[in-house]
Amino acid sequence: MEKVTRTFDLLTRLEKKYPHKPDALAAKIDGVWKKYSVSDYVETANNFSYGLLAMGFQKGDLIATVSNNRPEWNFVDMGMSQAGVVHTPIYPTISDSDYRHILSHSEAKFIIVSTAALYERIKPIADKISSIKKVYTFDKVAGAAHWSEILEAGKAAFDFRLRVKLDKIKSEITPHDLLTIIYTSGTTGLPKGVMLSHENFTYQVNEISKLLSFLKPKNRALSFLPLCHVLERIGGYVYQYKGLGIYYAESIDKIAANLTEVKPHIFVTVPRLIEKLYDKILLKGRELDGFKKKMFFWANDLALKYELNFGNGLAYEAKRQVADTLIFSKWRKALGGNLKLIISGGAALQPRLARVFRGAGIHISEGYGLTETAPVIAVNHYSYPNIRFGTVGPLLGDGQVKIADDGEILFKGKNLMLGYYKNPEKTKEDIDADGWFHTGDIGIFVDDKFLKITDRKKEIFKTSGGKYIAPQPIENKLKESFLIEQVMVVGENEKFAGALLSPNFEYLHDWCAKKKLHYRDNRELIEIQEVIELFEKEIEKYNVHFSQVEKIKKFQLVCTEWAPESGELSPTLKLKRKFVKEKYNERLEQIYGKK
Repeated sequence: MEKVTRTFDLLTRLEKKYPHKPDALAAKIDGVWKKYSVSDYVETANNFSYGLLAMGFQKGDLIATVSNNRPEWNFVDMGMSQAGVVHTPIYPTISDSDYRHILSHSEAKFIIVSTAALYERIKPIADKISSIKKVYTFDKVAGAAHWSEILEAGKAAFDFRLRVKLDKIKSEITPHDLLTIIYTSGTTGLPKGVMLSHENFTYQVNEISKLLSFLKPKNRALSFLPLCHVLERIGGYVYQYKGLGIYYAESIDKIAANLTEVKPHIFVTVPRLIEKLYDKILLKGRELDGFKKKMFFWANDLALKYELNFGNGLAYEAKRQVADTLIFSKWRKALGGNLKLIISGGAALQPRLARVFRGAGIHISEGYGLTETAPVIAVNHYSYPNIRFGTVGPLLGDGQVKIADDGEILFKGKNLMLGYYKNPEKTKEDIDADGWFHTGDIGIFVDDKFLKITDRKKEIFKTSGGKYIAPQPIENKLKESFLIEQVMVVGENEKFAGALLSPNFEYLHDWCAKKKLHYRDNRELIEIQEVIELFEKEIEKYNVHFSQVEKIKKFQLVCTEWAPESGELSPTLKLKRKFVKEKYNERLEQIYGKK
């Protein structure tokens, strides 16, 4: 299998193997999918490289991008890569204070933002940071420099000598050279700059591609996780290696429509979006009547019992075939009809979701890793025997994992970061003298092969009675409820475990309408006695799954949905516990009778 060693080798490979591919990249513009061929991609990336060289950029200089998913992101990513310029992609949803920290700390020379709204927000911040020379935009914005100016500078300066210069720079870039700095979304404290090399990514591209032999160059991928998310980025590089067409979703809200239009064969996502997808499927089932509704939930219950490798026997498989014809085929059609694989990462996936979707003929492979490991440490394969529900699968390639005495997962491998940017102390803290990276996650091996994550080391807390509680497994179980959108388990140094619950308001509003309950807004809704009793019964139902110390004794409802924009979730949809505790301190005090 032909290996790549630097990310821009992917561009060379595309040009060599798929020179006539018409849809290397695609995005919807004014209601029409605009496709960029391989030759478009190569030419634009090269012109961007020439433009940077013409403007005096040197190897190791930094450029930051703040953008939605779009082909231009790839053009500049590859253009920087082959010119030796370090790409610093930043989430579009972070706070102004985080922007100030990242932009000043990184000392980026240019910033490229995607939209007018981002330009208006970031330009005033950039103007106060001396290292930033200019702010460009992808969209046409009145009064703003457009990124095409860099392309035009490259075209204007292009001659034989500039091409020779770029070729020389490319030849001197090694797999161990710094490619990118990704600032962690930071569920606590200031974001840290994770330095990742070409090899950190290309090693995984080579290994992951071996596991995806069923994907063909004519296949398509849908991309909607932010490209600054390391999981979506490695996914994009793998798609390019395999020669897939990459189609960028219009937005998170348009994913359902884009799935039916693009009919993708693969996409990468996070568990929260899979949970929402399943909730919508169940909602459709609840809207059915009579025999159709009965058949829907018969099929759903069947899929929830699915076992790998025909583990339920031939009689079960015969029933599943019937369910597939009547019900599951419709699930797959709603996802475009061609889907071969969903890759899930970024947080723990509920095992029942991996089971129910695979039972319905929709393969989900859950993996595990961190930004610091670029990101994949372990991943479930496409097929048996290298898959196990409730685990994150076997280790990728020749990566090494050992479990410390306290249960922490330690990692060594070619995809381990170079370190934290301008922070050698933190690097030494997280990578010990023997080269083991301390992940902060607690885990075990199942059957000496499958890695299973049990919790975050820093999130485990002790009650006042001295009992330890791992909140994540409890939260994941509670989120199986149709009523609960988000949850945070609390109780550190308290007598019992409690919880803050953010309801599924869409479902709750429907329930209240049927019960003829009246309220002015969500703030009033969560104080209605019947609503509180509804959640009490729901918590009681789920408490049977927990040990005595883990049972939720008291809870408080909150009147808002948690989201990255409101601060409760990180851009990767992880719970920001410190923020939630501070924001809902009054509710927490009510749980423990302090108010």
